[in-house]
Amino acid sequence: MSTVLTPAKEKSKTRKAVVDPDWCAGCGDFGVLKSLKSATTDNGVKPHELLLVSGIGCSSNLPGFFYSYAVHSLHGRALPVATGAKLANHNMKVVITGGDGDGYGIGVGHFIHAMRRNLDLTYIVMDNEIYGLTTGQASPTTAEGHKTKTTPRGNVEKPINPLALALTAGATFVARGFSAQPAQLTSLIEQAMAHKGFALIDVFSPCVTYNKLNTYSWFKERVYKLEDEEPDRDLTDFSAAMTKAMEFDSRIPIGLIYRIEKPTYEDTEPVLLKGPLVDQSLGIKKELFDQLLAVTM
Repeated sequence: MSTVLTPAKEKSKTRKAVVDPDWCAGCGDFGVLKSLKSATTDNGVKPHELLLVSGIGCSSNLPGFFYSYAVHSLHGRALPVATGAKLANHNMKVVITGGDGDGYGIGVGHFIHAMRRNLDLTYIVMDNEIYGLTTGQASPTTAEGHKTKTTPRGNVEKPINPLALALTAGATFVARGFSAQPAQLTSLIEQAMAHKGFALIDVFSPCVTYNKLNTYSWFKERVYKLEDEEPDRDLTDFSAAMTKAMEFDSRIPIGLIYRIEKPTYEDTEPVLLKGPLVDQSLGIKKELFDQLLAVTM
């Protein structure tokens, strides 16, 4: 006898939200959303055990298209919001989704500090090398010479290297994916969520409307899977990982670049050793708590 799923059970099984994605047809973010849905159903994380946090941008709309707890926060401020949520309940799986402008531009300061603290967070950045939501301005990862709305004569700024930055700042899991390689990306997300520590997955997610340079074809001509060509490489070798991070020319590696195990911020904070803050006693009477809340709210 077949099982009839209620709407709630159906959403729990597929992670499909009430709202459908409104991205441009062909946007790379569709592939990221699909891979995230697959990863969270494959790894058995239930919707109420997962919090998605985003900032502002096309890609930052993703939590609205996903069935779980979610916070759509401010531009560049997804990581501090995610940090607060994780420290309040470090048993919760917290995944941040955003774009290169949101994370590597407006939010780059938060990005660095979250990595050096080795917070147990998974950060998926949909890197389209352009500001898509605001219609095509140069972003922190836009290539030199690229003509955009704000750089009509060609971009004169050197783009940042997210993987190299993550390595030097202290991220303990560093990977790169491509939205047109959903099986590999799903595996990377699963591994990142299982990793205890700060995990970055920089995902090539082409903007089909405003970036006519870094297209699907452009990436497909260049990317190669590390697990296929170098299956036995030492993932704890920092120097080797940095070499791969700097490889961005006629060939670009995708896959897991670096992974090490070290204590997380949550492991070393004495207050959190007693368990999640949400389960700990406030230590004050309810009357005083209500008074404090009334003053601050």
